Amino acid sequence: MQHDFKNKTVLITGGSRGQGAMEARMFAHAGAAVVVADIVEDEGAALAKSIRDSGGRAEFRKLDAADENDWTNAVAFANNKFGSLNVLVNNAGISLRGVDIAHTTRADWDRVLAVNLTGCFLGIRAAAPLMKEAGGGAIVNIGSTAGINGHFAAAYSAAKWGLRGLTKAAAMEYAEFGIRVNAVHPSILETHMTAGSQNFVDAMVSATPLQRAASVQDVAHAVLFLASEEAGYLTGLDLPVDGGFTELATYRSVWRQATGKG
Repeated sequence: MQHDFKNKTVLITGGSRGQGAMEARMFAHAGAAVVVADIVEDEGAALAKSIRDSGGRAEFRKLDAADENDWTNAVAFANNKFGSLNVLVNNAGISLRGVDIAHTTRADWDRVLAVNLTGCFLGIRAAAPLMKEAGGGAIVNIGSTAGINGHFAAAYSAAKWGLRGLTKAAAMEYAEFGIRVNAVHPSILETHMTAGSQNFVDAMVSATPLQRAASVQDVAHAVLFLASEEAGYLTGLDLPVDGGFTELATYRSVWRQATGKG
């Protein structure tokens, strides 16, 4: 399905590389004007230039998702540059794996929640007024199956569980303005966030019924769908993009052991 985002402006946090970069390219290919927002400046600027060189519309804007002033400035930049803000993708995130609660510092805890949860709150609050002016819009929050299943990494897990609550609260509050708010929850992706964690990646793939990690394209397709008019009657939704991990992994493991296949 080819989604049409002509005359739409999309702001993507964490857009310089990996999953965010793929989302930026796909939105631009579908006709959107894209603001690539990230703290990673060189790669973000290069991505925006690459999109422009390919005939698309894109600009880079430095944004620390946990910084309230950065949000105010980024949203104003999108509006001034492209005349509107129609879609927000809260994609920026950081991880903290391999650290138990006893060894999680307060600084680490605060930073993970600041980027992965508070940053999404700040983004929704900053973007919503422009979407109201435009007569509606779409917000897609990037969560994780760590916010659906029991999970280790307490700070990361707590932030992603909190993001589900934020998504539903925002969906309720902004529905009357035609603003839809949904969340996509990947399980395992092989990106810079999982670099150096091959044992974890292999274990996740082994537990996933489709027996592979998600690609950045898999996630980006789901994001574009939820932001599109084709999803115009969907809001407050948690959409796992996880190869069956959330719904099937536990009993798949039981089934394989019980039948001698595990």
